[in-house]
Amino acid sequence: MVLSQTHSVRLKYLSLGVLVLQTTSMVLTLRYSRTLKGDGPRYLASSAVVLSELLKILVCTLFVFKENNFSLRVLKEEIVNKPVETMYLAIPAGIYTLQNNLLYVALSNLDAATYQVTYQLKILTTALFSVSMLGKRLGFYQWLSLLFLMAGVTLVQWPTQSEDDTEQKVLSAGSRFVGLIAVLMACISSGFAGVYFEKILKETKQSVWVRNIQLGLFGFVFAFIGMIVYEGQKVRESGMFQGYSTITCTVVALQAQNGLIIAVVIKYADNILKGFATSLSIIMSTVISYFLLEDFNPTWVFFFGSVLVIAATFFYGHERKPASDSATKI
Repeated sequence: MVLSQTHSVRLKYLSLGVLVLQTTSMVLTLRYSRTLKGDGPRYLASSAVVLSELLKILVCTLFVFKENNFSLRVLKEEIVNKPVETMYLAIPAGIYTLQNNLLYVALSNLDAATYQVTYQLKILTTALFSVSMLGKRLGFYQWLSLLFLMAGVTLVQWPTQSEDDTEQKVLSAGSRFVGLIAVLMACISSGFAGVYFEKILKETKQSVWVRNIQLGLFGFVFAFIGMIVYEGQKVRESGMFQGYSTITCTVVALQAQNGLIIAVVIKYADNILKGFATSLSIIMSTVISYFLLEDFNPTWVFFFGSVLVIAATFFYGHERKPASDSATKI
């Protein structure tokens, strides 16, 4: 009994550490890859999304293969023989694909620290969609924490006068606005798709891996179509893998395994630990952005806003279990 409890505690803190490392490394690596100056063209974000979806399908298929005594018969039964149920996943898959592309837009225009803090608005959107779509009720402290969250994000986005060059300041403000819009759209899509996916999982008995294969199939198709429509000319001229490097492949791998890591945390850790992981990730992103990437100059307004966001994350997860968000997607 004691050994079992000790093992459970170890798994909790191990999953916590892995989540912090995964979240921080993915955001920072993606930001670095989008700001890295090379001799050739920059890699296409849309192609990276296509490859990450394909990689997630392969990984989930391996899990299904292992869980079913090395047989893939369940995929035929649950996907091919149930086309109507499979089609239900087209909506969240399309939204998740949009969200993944928005991630690249956001981190191309915002530093990692600002992105990390602002993206916590997904807690607000998930809560609102949970109330409206699932009929969930939030407690007083959860509503209060959502107010803290909005106040904190507002302070983080508060404009500063640290730029001396007026032209540079205007350009920076424009890029920052694009990044902010991308993050806000990602938060809305994350909240809706996450709650929609949660509702589907609760109404059916399929394995979460099978569901994510269905999501991945639609996501791959949508991502590929989006790449051809919006960047088809570049693909025809220089190929799908233009600008790819080791760092690009690392970004694709980190994005593909993101859902796998969070699935482990959901299973073994509680909401307080997940809030703690989010806080550590924000702090690490801030420190690394400032000292290593050198693309971030924090102000007291940013720090105060970040403290409010971190506090809101703890308060929201402390009272009752929050609605699951896009983390449930692999």
